[in-house]
Parts: sequence; structure tokens; C-alpha cells
Amino acid sequence: MRRTVRGGGARAPRGGPGLLTQLRNPPGGRDARIMLLALSVDRTGSGLWAASSVLYLTFVTHLSAQQIGVLLGAAGVAGIAGSPLAGRLAGRLPLRPLLIGCHLLRLVTLTLVLLCSGFEALLPVVAVTYLGDRAAKTLEMLFATRAAGERRAAYQALSRSAANAGYGVGAGIAAIGLAVGTTDAYRALILGNALSFVVAAVLVWRTGELREATVQVARATAVAGTASPQATHPGGTSPQTASKAAVERDSARPQSPWRDRGYLRFVLLDIPMNLDDSVLGVGLPLWLVNRTSAPHALVPAFLVINTVLVVVLQLAVSKRAEGPHRTVRALLLYGGLMFACCALLAGATRCGTWTAAAVLLAAAVLVTLAELMRSVSSWELAVLLAPPDARAAYLGVAGMSQSIQKSAGPPLLTGVVMAAGPAGWLVLGTVVAGLAVVQRGACAQRFRTLAAPAPDRARSAEQVRLE
Repeated sequence: MRRTVRGGGARAPRGGPGLLTQLRNPPGGRDARIMLLALSVDRTGSGLWAASSVLYLTFVTHLSAQQIGVLLGAAGVAGIAGSPLAGRLAGRLPLRPLLIGCHLLRLVTLTLVLLCSGFEALLPVVAVTYLGDRAAKTLEMLFATRAAGERRAAYQALSRSAANAGYGVGAGIAAIGLAVGTTDAYRALILGNALSFVVAAVLVWRTGELREATVQVARATAVAGTASPQATHPGGTSPQTASKAAVERDSARPQSPWRDRGYLRFVLLDIPMNLDDSVLGVGLPLWLVNRTSAPHALVPAFLVINTVLVVVLQLAVSKRAEGPHRTVRALLLYGGLMFACCALLAGATRCGTWTAAAVLLAAAVLVTLAELMRSVSSWELAVLLAPPDARAAYLGVAGMSQSIQKSAGPPLLTGVVMAAGPAGWLVLGTVVAGLAVVQRGACAQRFRTLAAPAPDRARSAEQVRLE
């Protein structure tokens, strides 16, 4: 198979090398190693911002709680546009300068945050910051598909480990600044976030430009492997014929994701598949404080558990969820874990102080395991279900699901789920588990269509099953 992806053919040694070993020699070679470092630096700045932004806006710019809520909510909505915009531009322009541009854009806007003092001035500045942030994340995902090739799931696992480690470092540095608590300390934390974009941009500049592979026979072969354990399709179709048929189907499929109903259905169902983020960051802390007798000092432990488990387990989980069959199975595991987490949250209100604490810690573990399943399934399916020659635009649309969840998830939990009490959590868990089953069926149907030879496409849904 011919490749035009630079470094895409690099493979990690077999035998289960450790995390540090694979970070030094990731799929994609030198460029991937530099990009992982850039991503870690970027997320260190994100940790600084996440831990200090609300306090900065409160004590330095003197915004009210209502103004901060509107500011961050509007910025989250603006961020939704970042993913499709980045995908569209990446389909026409080189990826590397676009990502550098996103880093420099956020450098400018964070510098302006330090200079602005009023709500009206901060609103467009913070909104553009969030737009650039979502655009950068989409471009990083595109980089992974181009640099790591068939081993993109392994690269994604390494990137999440590096990102979470960076985020934890940033949050730790922020804790020192927040302990000082002066205006200059708050400004230094925001400036540190801005400077992280400079370092990240320099690191990206050191990488080489990557181009999308023109032909991806491996993708068609992987799809064929979903339909049958052997290297043949139903009816004895050879891998070469299947690959040719897959290329023909890709060319016949809509090249705009906005006209591809099957892909849009996947993106729509992927929104609730990201609710673990809001459950961890919003649901768990507020439920502990308002509806249980567990000690409030337990709240930071949720983030610690999440960070440690993601860094330690992400690579192992990703290895066990490569390929279409395992990826759709991860959807069912996600639904089951989310239901179990929500059931624990519902039951925590009936427990004593320390029992409630143990139950909530167990819920934090379950929602983190669900996050691990989601990080594999959502990202890998977004790649596998997209036509290779229009992947940038498709992944840009797929990236909207996370942005929409970040805007809609917190008010859904606080205004609907938690307002309904324990029953609200049980309903949420049931709905998410049910939608996971629906998403699994929709993705399996699309894979069956991809796996079928062109003459048999109409009847493939009846004859071919995911094993």
C-alpha cells in the first residue's frame, strides 16, 4: 500500500512497550513526538485557564456571577463553529500553518483579556478564544489521522495521556497562584496560558507538513474484517475487489458532510455520548454539595481520579478497541458504565457521610472509565465513517458534538436532571444507555453497507452482521 503520509508507517515495537517508551517513539515518528509535546504544553495552559479564569473574572475584572455565566456560555456557543470552520479550511489549506495560526490567535486574544476590563469588551475576546480552541483540537485530530495512519487509535491514546498530564500540571501551577491570591498572581496565570500558545506554535512549526493519504486500502480491509473474520467478503469477494468497491462507494458518497444524512445522524447521537464530561465536571461536585452529606473536600479527588486513570489506562483501553467491531462495542460499554454511574449518584442521597463519599468516588471511577470508552469510540468512528478524500470537512462537523455538549450539558444537568432528584439520574442513565444502543446499530448498519460489494449493497443489510 502506497502512503503519502509522512511518518505514518512507523510502528511501535510489539510486546506491549510502556507509556514513556511509546511517547518517545509514537506512531508517526519525529513529527508525532513533537506534536505530542506541543499538545502537552497547550493543555498545561488550558489547566491554568480552567483553574483561574472564573476567579480572574471575579476579582480582577469584577464581573458578577451572572455576567460570568453569560460570558462563558456565549463563548461555548461560539466554540461550536470552530470545528467545522477548521475542517473546511484544512480541506483547502496546509494543516501546519492553520494550527500555528490557531495558537497565535489565542495568544492575541488572551493578551487582550489582560487588557480588557468590561463585560462588553471581554465577550467577543473570550468567544474568539474558545473558537480558536475548538478549531485547534480539530486540527490536532486531523494531524493524528495523517501522521499515525492505521495506528491513529494508539496515537490518540498517547495524545490523551499527554494532554491529561499537561492539564494536571497546569492545574497544579494554578493552585500555587490561587493560594497567593493577589491581582498580579491572577494576571500571571492568564499570561502563562498565553505564553503556552507561543511554545506550542514554535513546536508545531518544527514539524513537517502532512498530506492526507490518497488511497486507503487499509480502511476498506478493516471494514471487510468487520463483516467476516476471514479476509473475504460474503459471497467470496476478494480483498482487492472489496477495496475497489470501497473506493467507488467513497466517490459516490456525498462529499459534503452536511448532505450526508448517515454521518449527521452519527454526529447528532454523539452529542449525548459526550455527557460524561459534564457529569464529571458539573454533576458530581454539585450533587455532592447539595444532595449528599459527603465532605466537600472530596471534590478535588474527582479530578485527581480522572486525570490519573486516563493517563494510566488510556493506552491499554485503546489497544483493545481498534477496528470497527471493537469500536462499536465500546459504545455499549459506554452506555453501561454511564448507567451504573448515574445509578450510584441516585443512590448516594440515601447513604451516610462516609458511605456517600465511597459511592461518589466509585461514580467518579465509572464516569472516567466511560470517558475512556468514549474517547476511543467517538474519535475512531468519526474517522472510519468519513470518506478519505473529504475527511477534513467531515471531522470538522464531528467535532461539533463535543462543543455542543459543553454548552448544553451543564444546564441540562443542573436544570433538568438534578432538579428531578435521584429519579433524574436514573432517567439520564437509561436514556444514555439506550442512545448508545441506537448509535451502535446506526454505525453497524453503515459499516455493513461499506463492507458489501457494490452489486450486493441493497441486500447487504440483511445478509451481513457484525460479529
